Amino acid sequence: MRRALILLLLWGGIQLLRPLDAGEHGATSETLLVFGFLILAAYTIGEIAKLLHLPKITGYLAAGFLFGPAVIGVVSTEVTRDLEPVTRLAVALIAFLAGAELRWKELKERARAIFTILASELPLSFLLIAGTLVALHGAVPFLANTTLVERVSLAALFAAVAIVHSPAVTMAILAETRAGGPVARTTLGVVLVADVVVVILFSGALALARAFVAVPGATTAGGSLMLAWEIGGAIIVGALLGGAVALYLRFVQRELVLFAVLVAFFGAEVARLAHVETLLTLLVAGFVTESFSKEEGRELLHAMERSAAPVLVVFFALAGATLHVEALAELWPVALAVVAARALAIFAGTRFGARRAGAPAVVRQYAWLGLLSQAGVAIGLATVVQSAFPERGRDIGTLLLAVITINEVVGQIMFRVALSRAGELREEEGGAVRAAEPALESQAAP
Repeated sequence: MRRALILLLLWGGIQLLRPLDAGEHGATSETLLVFGFLILAAYTIGEIAKLLHLPKITGYLAAGFLFGPAVIGVVSTEVTRDLEPVTRLAVALIAFLAGAELRWKELKERARAIFTILASELPLSFLLIAGTLVALHGAVPFLANTTLVERVSLAALFAAVAIVHSPAVTMAILAETRAGGPVARTTLGVVLVADVVVVILFSGALALARAFVAVPGATTAGGSLMLAWEIGGAIIVGALLGGAVALYLRFVQRELVLFAVLVAFFGAEVARLAHVETLLTLLVAGFVTESFSKEEGRELLHAMERSAAPVLVVFFALAGATLHVEALAELWPVALAVVAARALAIFAGTRFGARRAGAPAVVRQYAWLGLLSQAGVAIGLATVVQSAFPERGRDIGTLLLAVITINEVVGQIMFRVALSRAGELREEEGGAVRAAEPALESQAAP
C-alpha cells in the first residue's frame, strides 16, 4: 500500500507541475520532468513487482506501458523521441557490462560442455523461431505484403534477437541463491558466451535485412563489404577501446563513476563515426577490459552498475511505453507460438549438446531450464531493430517485447526450480535448501 500511495503521489505531482512547462523551454523542461518521473515511478512499480515474486524489469516495463501513450499518457510519443539518447546510452552500458562478465576462467572450466551445447541449441532455436514466423506470416503484421526473400530476411532478424539468453537474470538468481554446482556454472558459461555469438549473428542478420528489405532513405550499396566492416571493424575498435580503458584503470583509476558513463558514451559515438556495430564494439571492449585489468576492472564494473541503474530503469520503462496496444492484442497468439518454439529448441538442443559433451546427468536434465530467461540484451537488440526499420520496427519491437516478457517471468521461476531439483541451492548458513523446493514448484505449476 505504501508503494502504491507513493506512485499515486508521483502521478499527482507531475500533473500539478506540468502546467508550469510553458514558454520557450517548455519542451525541454517537460522531457526532463518526465525523465525524473520515470525513474521514480518505474522503480516503485519494480519494487511492487518484486513483492509479487516477479523480476523488477517486468515492473519497469509495466510502468512504461501504464504511463505511456497507450494508457495514462504521461509519457508522450514526443518525449520518447526526445529521450532516445538515453536508450542509446543504455544499450552501450548493457553491451559493455555483458562483455565484462565473459571471463576466461569460466570458459576454461567447462569449455567443452559450453561450446557443444551452444553449437546445437542456438542454431536449432534460430531455425525453429524463424520457421514459426514464416509459417504464421499471415498473422504477423510486419510480414504482411512481403516477398518471400523479405519475409525470410525479417524472420531471420527477429530470430537473431529472440534466441538471446539473459546473463543479468542468470547472475542475479545465482547471486541470490548462492548456487555453484555444475548446472549453475554451465548455465552461466553458456549464457555469457552466447551473448558474443548472438551479437555477431544479429549484426549479420541486420545487414542482410537492410539489403533485402526496402527502407525509406536507406542505401544498400556495398552490402557485403559493409557487413564485413561492421563486424570486423567492431572487433578492432572494441579491442582498442578496451585496451585504452584497461590502461586508464592501471595508471589513473580516478572518478570511476563518471569515467564509466564516459566509456559508454565515447564507445557508442566512436562506433557510430566508424560505421561499426555498436553492441559488438562495446561487448568486445568490456571483455578486453575485464581480461587485462583484473581487480581494477571489477571496480569499474561496480561503478558502471551504480551509474547505469537510473539509465536502465528509464530505458526499460521507455521500452514499455513504446508498446503498440493494438498490435500487442493481435500478436499474443504468435508470441506464445514463438515462446513455445524457442523452449522446445532449447530443451532439445541443450539435452543433445550436453549428452555429446559427456556432461553430468544433472546438467543434461536441468541446464535447459536456465536458458529460458531474457532481459536487457534482448530488449537492447529489439530497440536497434525498431530504429533500423521505422515502418515495420514498431510491430517487430512489440512482438519481441511480448516474447521477452513471457520468457523473463517464466524463465527465472524455472531456473530456480532447476537449481532446487539439482540440489544446488544453499541455505544462508550453508547446506542445501530443501524447504524452499515445494514453494518453488508451486510457483512453477501455473
